[in-house]
Amino acid sequence: MALIISPPPNPKLHQFSPLRRSTHRPEQAVLVLPLAVSNTSKVLNFGHHISKPKNLLLNTKFASHLRNNGKRSTVAGIVSAALVEEAEPKPEPGAANYRRILLSDVVVKRQSKVFLRKWNSMDIGTAGVVLTLHCLCFFAPFQFSWGAVLVAVALYVVTGLFGITLSYHRNLSHRSFKLPKWLEYLFAYCGALALQGSPIDWVSTHRYHHQFCDSERDPHSPTEGFWYSHMSWLFDTNSVMERCGGASNVADLQKQPFYRFLQRTYAFHPIALGVLLYALGGIPFLVWGMGVRIVWVYHITWLVNSACHVWGKQPWNTGDLSRNNWWVALLAFGEGWHNNHHAFEFSARHGLEWWQFDMTWYVIRFLQAVGLTTDVKLPTEVQKQRMPLNNGSMAI
Repeated sequence: MALIISPPPNPKLHQFSPLRRSTHRPEQAVLVLPLAVSNTSKVLNFGHHISKPKNLLLNTKFASHLRNNGKRSTVAGIVSAALVEEAEPKPEPGAANYRRILLSDVVVKRQSKVFLRKWNSMDIGTAGVVLTLHCLCFFAPFQFSWGAVLVAVALYVVTGLFGITLSYHRNLSHRSFKLPKWLEYLFAYCGALALQGSPIDWVSTHRYHHQFCDSERDPHSPTEGFWYSHMSWLFDTNSVMERCGGASNVADLQKQPFYRFLQRTYAFHPIALGVLLYALGGIPFLVWGMGVRIVWVYHITWLVNSACHVWGKQPWNTGDLSRNNWWVALLAFGEGWHNNHHAFEFSARHGLEWWQFDMTWYVIRFLQAVGLTTDVKLPTEVQKQRMPLNNGSMAI
């Protein structure tokens, strides 16, 4: 999910060196401590390098005195205990304030204070759009008509399924399959009408999410709070820029004039759709086709960022918090099989099991059957066997 209001083209980029995910390997650091009072050595294993503290340097005369008194084990115990205490990881500042997200094992380590800071014009504009659309939904019961509801449902499929999940996500972000250019551009245009950002901005943010998933440079991780990962990260554009460095990872899209055009003129297209809906059906079409539909697609998309990193099962050991969540999968056209997706990012199919409903995959498969989709990527059995499994899955 990218920024709702796109930043101006060619933003000033912040350069960062790539992060590397660290793993705890106790066998990598072995400390051998010869004791002056014994013919044996003590071997201590730690997951990180330990420098020998000054206060553990044994005085020769003191060691000789103890050796003469037969107290070898006492010295060994003193030295070993001191080293263990020195090597013990110190609790991080504020660790006592860590809290778990409700009904989950996910711990909020850094509670981001999005609202208690200085806002820029883009933050204010994004929050204004989101607030306005939510307020528009309050008029839905008073502007109800079956025609308006049908328009909202149709646009939910067009912008949510064809635009966001099929085009923005699986086609443009991960290149899981190929489409004829005319069809690729048509589906991408449907995504622009979802009011979630231009293809360049949306894809850039999503690629950074996978690159830095659930680390301090992830644009939207629940380790900073559930609501931060769900939506409030959208209102802190400077944070995204500082963590990720701008749209420097979408050269494949930036070199295509169509996507540069959509980025420059992005705001015009949803507004034009709103004018068209008003002309066709008045206020009811506007309220349901723009307000209700956009807010509905918003929260479904955001649930993939939040709920699918908090609640669900983790059959694959992907090294992050991604979960398979069946009810998000039903709402988001198969995107809820999120742990599957993080295990095999290139896969056009997210519901890898026969019972995992994946509407986006069914559409891709249909397009492949009629010859419009080619180079469809799926994980092989060998790739599945090489992907480590979690011993204990976490159920909702």
